[in-house]
Amino acid sequence: MSLPVPYPAEFARQLLRDMLRIRRLEERAAELYGEGKIRGFLHLYIGQEAVAVGTLHALGPGDAVVATYREHGHALLQGVPMNAIMAEMYGRREGCSRGRGGSMHLFDARTRFFGGNAIVGGGLPLAVGLALAERMQGGTRLAACFFGEGALAEGAAAESLNLAALWQLPVLFCCENNLYAMGTALARSQAQTDLCAKVQAFKVPARSVDGMDVVAVYEATRMAVEQMHAGHGPRFLEFRTYRFRAHSMFDPELYRDKAEVEAWKKRGPIHTYSAQLKAQGLLDETGLDALEGEASAEVEAAVAFAEAGSLEPVEDLLRDVYTPERTP
Repeated sequence: MSLPVPYPAEFARQLLRDMLRIRRLEERAAELYGEGKIRGFLHLYIGQEAVAVGTLHALGPGDAVVATYREHGHALLQGVPMNAIMAEMYGRREGCSRGRGGSMHLFDARTRFFGGNAIVGGGLPLAVGLALAERMQGGTRLAACFFGEGALAEGAAAESLNLAALWQLPVLFCCENNLYAMGTALARSQAQTDLCAKVQAFKVPARSVDGMDVVAVYEATRMAVEQMHAGHGPRFLEFRTYRFRAHSMFDPELYRDKAEVEAWKKRGPIHTYSAQLKAQGLLDETGLDALEGEASAEVEAAVAFAEAGSLEPVEDLLRDVYTPERTP
């Protein structure tokens, strides 16, 4: 059951606006991939928007974020301009990683968005390192890392949870449990399917949250952030969510029943939340159309920016690959 929306109208609509921005960006990226304008790998976030929006709005300015290869929405909400994201997917120099990373490797130190990481579980130790650095420098900022449930089968996850608990580091572990990892159901890959129980073995407080409900996500994250700022060490949030599209654009998706996908779509975070706002008098159809129009316009402007972008000169292709040799 979705929670009532307890926020002022402006903030309540901002949550919807950001979910729409992510959704339209992802849908357009899929179209461009089909046209051959975006190449390489592309992993879509459609269906999981409530997780990125709820968590990123609850984090504070300057908190570090590390994500997976399904990270367009996280980068956008962390403050990476949509123009830079789209240009990166196009492989243009104007992209946030100068066109060298593509969809899977968005990065922007200015906004403290530290990837986009193609290695399953690879972001967890990075977040622990960022939190440790913050503590050693006397700061108060947090580090949040996003990962799928499949990452909890990796040794790096166990090591990261252990160190974060041992040193009581301010790391927020955000598990986006969409049930299938790359293409294998959770019960077929992990003996312990209660992810919170697994994490609590490391003495990290853990909570399971409805990841299809942006209000539930925001409230759970806000509470975890408050506890971490109070010095209570790391926190783990399991967001039970679902991706409506295949794992990647190359995935034939033979491992899920179509009826299951359709059942989850009925709980889609955008239409359920917008219905709540309408029922509570916080939004009308005209207002929804305006938000849709804004999101679409932003996406098309980003596409135009990417189309007008430039490719890296051939003579620069080895730039930053090797450290220049220095004479004594």
